[in-house]
Amino acid sequence: MARNKQRERAAAGAAETVDGGLAELIPDRDRARAWTLLLDGAPQSHVDLDDPAALAFEYQRRLGHVIDLAAPPGRPLQVLHLGGGAFTLARYTAATRPRSTQQIAEIDEPLVRFVRRELPLDPGARIRVRAADARAALGKVPDGWADLVVADVFRGARTPAHLTSTEFLTEVRRVLRPDGTYAANLADGPPLAHLRGQIATAAAVFPELALVADPTVLRGRRFGNAVLVASGLPLPVAELTRRVASDPHPGRVEHGRGLTDFTGGAAPVTDATAKPSPAPPPSAFR
Repeated sequence: MARNKQRERAAAGAAETVDGGLAELIPDRDRARAWTLLLDGAPQSHVDLDDPAALAFEYQRRLGHVIDLAAPPGRPLQVLHLGGGAFTLARYTAATRPRSTQQIAEIDEPLVRFVRRELPLDPGARIRVRAADARAALGKVPDGWADLVVADVFRGARTPAHLTSTEFLTEVRRVLRPDGTYAANLADGPPLAHLRGQIATAAAVFPELALVADPTVLRGRRFGNAVLVASGLPLPVAELTRRVASDPHPGRVEHGRGLTDFTGGAAPVTDATAKPSPAPPPSAFR
């Protein structure tokens, strides 16, 4: 009976005030058990409980490609998610790579409770959710534990400053295995100073980088998301490029000399110089 009431409540949508503002779950008109999570009106995540492998948001599809290419198909992964949202990418990993072990660090404890209650995780999934600051949680992860670290952290639609520095990325590399991968959802708009600085920062820590984004974002024509991928070993750039090009909204992959040229001599960011990512314009979520 309690579960039926829970389903009825979620089907009609739900809302609750959390630390980050007003959290709302908006039902998907085309999918019976799918919802979009909004925070203060800004779309954060989309979840389909009937098909967790379905990724509706463009940037989440690109992070899904990174998850797909992080190891041979079906091999379980150890994944650290910095930022939780509606746990979309952890659900995706559990669905596509059974027996994976995952940790989620989400600072907004009321949001965690809201999502857990309205969109419960599969009890059989090996997903541990901790209400903790991303960098503080990162510092508690053992050396070389993770195959993959995914950073998707926004507070008030901005990435906090302490998650943008070389010191932060040095900690990320510490917890990754030698062949591990780091992937971050970044947001920026013209003149792309934040994005260029984040590429330079990652290049100071990781020898291999790739950037995935909509061409109009890369040309500085609009505010949008970009996925930065980094590793200590060569990345599967050719396959990533093929997958991104075949998405419903095709993206572009920059790598090597092209990415260096795009960075344009930007300086790495340190804890002493770090700033939050820029706030999106009012038109960004229309």
